[in-house]
Amino acid sequence: MPYLKDNQPGSIINISSVAGIIADGNMVAYNAAKSAVWMMSKSIALHCARSGYDIRCNSVHPVFTRTPIIDPLLALGGGGEEGERRLVRQIPLQRLGEPEDVGYCILYLASDESRFVTASEFKIDGGITAQ
Repeated sequence: MPYLKDNQPGSIINISSVAGIIADGNMVAYNAAKSAVWMMSKSIALHCARSGYDIRCNSVHPVFTRTPIIDPLLALGGGGEEGERRLVRQIPLQRLGEPEDVGYCILYLASDESRFVTASEFKIDGGITAQ
């Protein structure tokens, strides 16, 4: 915070997961950790606003995104295309997220175009949290 206070305006962007919003009975520690990132982001945003800092803080919550972190999930579903089909069945848009989908949201939050956006969560989830 001392560095950001001396270099305002600023933007803090925390990466969480839809697992911080949607619980899974087999992922208690992961769900708790990602929820903590969500609430921490809101607390930091409020702290900065109430302190008069021009520093925003938001969280980004991606769903299954085509990165190595989903390899174990693909393997659980049978691996390869079959594993991917099983994962995307849960997503209304019927596809995995791409790294660019998350990156463009982060780019927006880092830019001046989001100067009035703080304490918000951005779900990059193909609609899964709407179900």
